[in-house]
Amino acid sequence: MTMIGAARYPHVFRPLDLGFTQLKNRILMGSMHTGLEEAENGFVRQAAYFAERARGGVGMIITGGIFPNHEAGGGGSKLSTPAEAEQHRIVTEAVHASDADVKIVMQILHAGALAHTPDAVAPSAVRSRIGAFVPNELDEDGIEKQLDDFANCAAMAKLAGYDGVEIIGSAGYLLSTFLVEKTNRRTDEWGGSFENRMRFPVEVVRRVRAAVGEDFILVFRIAAMDMLDGGMAWDEVVTLAKAIEAAGATIISTHFCWHEAQVPTIATMVPRAAFAQVTGRLRKELRVPVITSNRINMPDVAEAVLARGDADLVSMARPMLADPDLVRKALEGREDEINTCIACNQACLDHTFTGKLTSCLVNPRACRETELIVAPAKVQRRLAVVGAGPAGLAYATTAAQRGHSVTLFDAGTEIGGQFNLAKRIPGKEEFYETLRYYRRMIDKLGITLRLETRVGVDDLHGFDEVIVATGIEPRRPDLPGIDHPKAVSYLDVIMGRKPVGQKVAIMGAGGIGFDVAELVTHAGTSAAVDIAVFAKEWGIDFAHHPRGGVTGIVPEVATSGREVTLLQRKSGAPGKGLGKTTGWTHRLTLQRKGVQMMGGVEYLAIDDAGLHTLVNGEPRLFDVDTVIICAGQLPLRGLYDDLVAAGINATLIGGAYEAMELDAKRAINQATELAAAA
Repeated sequence: MTMIGAARYPHVFRPLDLGFTQLKNRILMGSMHTGLEEAENGFVRQAAYFAERARGGVGMIITGGIFPNHEAGGGGSKLSTPAEAEQHRIVTEAVHASDADVKIVMQILHAGALAHTPDAVAPSAVRSRIGAFVPNELDEDGIEKQLDDFANCAAMAKLAGYDGVEIIGSAGYLLSTFLVEKTNRRTDEWGGSFENRMRFPVEVVRRVRAAVGEDFILVFRIAAMDMLDGGMAWDEVVTLAKAIEAAGATIISTHFCWHEAQVPTIATMVPRAAFAQVTGRLRKELRVPVITSNRINMPDVAEAVLARGDADLVSMARPMLADPDLVRKALEGREDEINTCIACNQACLDHTFTGKLTSCLVNPRACRETELIVAPAKVQRRLAVVGAGPAGLAYATTAAQRGHSVTLFDAGTEIGGQFNLAKRIPGKEEFYETLRYYRRMIDKLGITLRLETRVGVDDLHGFDEVIVATGIEPRRPDLPGIDHPKAVSYLDVIMGRKPVGQKVAIMGAGGIGFDVAELVTHAGTSAAVDIAVFAKEWGIDFAHHPRGGVTGIVPEVATSGREVTLLQRKSGAPGKGLGKTTGWTHRLTLQRKGVQMMGGVEYLAIDDAGLHTLVNGEPRLFDVDTVIICAGQLPLRGLYDDLVAAGINATLIGGAYEAMELDAKRAINQATELAAAA
């Protein structure tokens, strides 16, 4: 069975000889800061988290960022003393005990101007657009201290049992701010010409190599394309990479964009492996192995990248949150059992950038391995789950994993519930993967599935418990004209059951309102499945690679030509409640399509003339052909109430439990927790 994957993915499962050591395959778990680094009992929790991925078959693991000193990040996980190294040994020993062939590499992160401390330092006192502080400009002594602290941190990592370190020289962190003129305004030997601007990162690599010796993995993460006006030119990227190679790097890892860049690189709207071609171009200039990354979420994508010669190694970060066993499943020919990362960012990056513990929408156990445990049930029970949406699917599969006998009912013709709406939105095609995964799990776990079956109390006698996951129904506002032909539900629009006119008003600017606006303004091929279309929409020039990859390129966004206005009742700009790391992409895309957005709208009536409103207290008529109602949801609890009245043991989950916005993250998490405890 093991040979199935090796034959199907020969490039993925070919070992990589680094001279002094070997990687058993070409997939690594990329660095993600999860919050476990700072959590109570964090090293034990990290040990469980990484060890599970090691058992899952990955060849190399790169940890979340660890600071070399206080000014590198303020609070958080730092490594600069033997006592701190001893704590890190909990992690390295757990990984090596899980699989001695898996390498674990610690990322050294110096956040520079993005550090959350007034003691932040940078080459020049230039505040980042997303930074909390104006950094302190480094003097000569300060530069020397930072160089020594990098070397010391690497030495402590070796003492802690790590197999190597990764130095991050991208993303707008300290090393990358030395490289571009907009953040490096120095006139001494550390600024001015590119030779001087790259001096600091090259010296970091040189000193780290001297501190750890030759038989230690040293990865340098380079910004191969900044996605930033004023970023590095291609010849500078090559010059830097060659200098880093000469200074002692074992591997060079390519990264794309600064955190402040306004080009999406890891959201679900980004095509799979969109940036691998840039890595391939750089690989031709170097002798050391090169890593590529970003939106590589399945083994066939990784195999194609490697087979094209675009990289020697493929980094999968968030896919390892979604499924720690991804590599092992690929090796055993079980790709259809992979719980695919859909790049939604809702529980990973959105959590990271708001100070919450990272997890995963499709796998709530991620980063909670020591507390959310799915163990065999002591008493096996007969369970009925009513509703095959995200909550029902998560509960049914988790309960079945534990050995319970599960029957899953749904009135629809297919599983998925609200995911069947999401998958129809351009840019959200990855939701098909989640439904494919659950459909496979239903078969594998022996869950009895009853589609096109609307059940009542009389159908549910004999079960030990009924899990009610009946979801929601769209809320119909009490508004004159709500039954007018111009007024249509978002459900009918997404499912294609009602036509949409040329002039459109959307009542409601939450996540559903934005999705509907994207759908009705969309034209042509979805950028999420076509790299050329994606590049045009975001002004990326892969062919010529101008400075930063984007400078001077005007985005071209195809549109249906509809005149669309997105409205919300509360005052302020619509879209503020969208995801921290993806909301801006949705707002910007719709703005480029000419969608008007406004808040402070009171809805009065719908009639032949259109939508009558008050906007900030002033009467306004929207002369539109179609009014799409995205006015929230109501929980469908009728069955639950009937079951309770009949004395049947019932539990309410998902949208039926709480319908405020459609929140698959909350629904899946709640369902998984309850099923794990059932």
